[in-house]
Amino acid sequence: MVLDRLILNNFKNYTEADVELCGNVNCFVGNNGAGKTNLLDAAYYLSFCKSYFNPVDVQNIKLGETFFAVHGHYGENTASVILRQGQGKQVRWNKKACKTLAEHIGRIPLVMVSPNDQQLITGGSDLRRKFVDGVISQTDHAYLEHIIAYGKALEQRNRLLKQMWEDRLWDEGMVSVWDAQLVSHGEFIYSARSRFVEDFLPLFEEYYRWIAGAQEPGTLVYHRDERPLQLQLEASRQADKYSQYTTAGPHKDDLLLQLTTDFPLKKFGSQGQQKSFALALKLAQFQYLLNHTGEKPILLLDDIFDKLDMLRVKQLIALVGSERFGQVLLTDTQPGRVQAIFDELPTLEHKIFQVDRGSLTLNA
Repeated sequence: MVLDRLILNNFKNYTEADVELCGNVNCFVGNNGAGKTNLLDAAYYLSFCKSYFNPVDVQNIKLGETFFAVHGHYGENTASVILRQGQGKQVRWNKKACKTLAEHIGRIPLVMVSPNDQQLITGGSDLRRKFVDGVISQTDHAYLEHIIAYGKALEQRNRLLKQMWEDRLWDEGMVSVWDAQLVSHGEFIYSARSRFVEDFLPLFEEYYRWIAGAQEPGTLVYHRDERPLQLQLEASRQADKYSQYTTAGPHKDDLLLQLTTDFPLKKFGSQGQQKSFALALKLAQFQYLLNHTGEKPILLLDDIFDKLDMLRVKQLIALVGSERFGQVLLTDTQPGRVQAIFDELPTLEHKIFQVDRGSLTLNA
């Protein structure tokens, strides 16, 4: 999958932009706040129908305007995301409106690597669940449908628990109705996540060894209640009744990140180890998507070089610019740094764009 052309209208700090990209490494360089990351976020929008950084769609409209539009050309295919204030968001594939966002997700495989990924290490379990769900959903539409349906059933069950608490009226039958919905979707989710971690783990371990060094261990563990979901829900009835929300189920799972079995990364890992874990997770995501779709995802690297020494930066550019990977879009604050790397890798196809307050210039 290659993004040949990216067109923006009133997106974040861009009034207009029309960028023709090469099929290998594309660099956007400039000062902080110039708009480099916004270009990557526009590419992310075309894959996931949302921003990677700001979930409130209307806040991505340029200040003073009433709409934004992002268009992408992928060979003979086109994708568009258009948002008008008060009218909702429209996603188009080859100029035809998508009936649902879920219909579109997965068409354009893409992986974003960002400083925000540190939250996967230091943040709550919900962030790691979203990471797992996001990767699986790009390769399995049935999983995405089960995740959406489970979330709706969970919301209804929690609303019922709260209402029954307020009314001081416990209705076992009504709770059981929503239990059945959770079980029908939740068991599918459990199985898919287990298969995912089994396939994903060796990919992660390979990239972590490459980044951190061959002698440094790192592993992942899928942590869940191993009892059937029906038994979990029955055992947690009293706790749910008094807490007014559902205390058991796949929405409580976690992906444990560990240096060894007894040493959680969040507690014992250095900053360097945490950064290495985050990068390894995203490179493994790329490999997983490639293995399961047969297409090389577009890889977005946002401001990650400041976290690596120059040797590792050069190694990373050589890696992602190799035939193992596909198209790469990256940002950096130092034009000289990326130019020096390309000077040492003269056969690597690349383009360097200078970004300045919402305008772009292709460096000769």
